[in-house]
Amino acid sequence: MSEEILQPQAAIIEIRAGAGGEEAALFAADLFRMYSKYSDSKNWKKTVLNCHYSELGGIKQIIFELTPHQRAGGGGEVFSEMEKEAGVHRVQRIPTTEKSGRIHTSTASVAVLPKPRKGKITINPNDLKVDTYKASGPGGQYVNKRMTAVRITHLPTGLVVTSQTERNLQQNRENALSILEAKLLEKKEMEEMMKMGRERRLQIGKAQRAEKIRTYNFPQNRVTDHRIKKSFHNLEEIMEGKLKPVISALEKSVSGTD
Repeated sequence: MSEEILQPQAAIIEIRAGAGGEEAALFAADLFRMYSKYSDSKNWKKTVLNCHYSELGGIKQIIFELTPHQRAGGGGEVFSEMEKEAGVHRVQRIPTTEKSGRIHTSTASVAVLPKPRKGKITINPNDLKVDTYKASGPGGQYVNKRMTAVRITHLPTGLVVTSQTERNLQQNRENALSILEAKLLEKKEMEEMMKMGRERRLQIGKAQRAEKIRTYNFPQNRVTDHRIKKSFHNLEEIMEGKLKPVISALEKSVSGTD
């Protein structure tokens, strides 16, 4: 058990556009860029497992994996550092499509799942229904004319995952299985959590998916994390991936309450 804890754990992150239409999709793309730049600064490896674009090049949904580089000095545990990003992120700004200069409020949700370690989740191939289809890009344009996109349905649970980012059918299948494994692990942990007492559930709880955790206010150049009631007045730097001050403040808050 101690050996397992010491092994660096990768994370699978899902960003999904919420309320706000096209502006929410553009914000989701901004969040993905922010996390990409932060992962670069940590020397983590980033792999996009699936992505659905909006008409204007925003992101309706993206799922990607962050893994420590074993041989390149990549910083340790990815999941424990990124899990605090899970929740609803809110943006307040004037969209590029807004002609009257009115400030809009949009949202995007972030889910952070641990990538199951080898042997943690076992999937019976007979429990899978695998469909293939043509991958599509922004505006519904076909990325290629071959059936390379994959949709996998896990029959016992009804979970459905897709992947279309690679031109290779086998790689998309592997990406989809990685997503499925992470979602099955989350489902298993949630079921175990429900068996615990209410107090214990509140301590561990994963209500983060629905909880508004942070607001990015562009007119006031301010990022506010609502969990620690703290504002940072360097929004542009944070959007460029300089998340360390925010993450450090969260870590200090958590350690201060233990």
